[in-house]
Amino acid sequence: MEKKDFHVVAETGIHARPATLLVQTASKFSSDINLEYKGKSVNLKSIMGVMSLGVGQGSDVTITAEGADETEAMEAIVETMKKEGLSD
Repeated sequence: MEKKDFHVVAETGIHARPATLLVQTASKFSSDINLEYKGKSVNLKSIMGVMSLGVGQGSDVTITAEGADETEAMEAIVETMKKEGLSD
């Protein structure tokens, strides 16, 4: 299992556009990928799940990936988080 913590620095948090990009990135992989925030865990391949968390600026989230392509999946998600300015 791959597990990584992120500190959300984006002014708007994980709102519609970056959430969509994260979901699209996660959906390219067969691994189970989850986003954890404030004790709740949602499937990172579900836009409704991600949006329901209401992750704002300054939040700490954890992303886990488990499956055959978990390493590649985590690398792609880390890249998306940085590219979109969501996390440092």
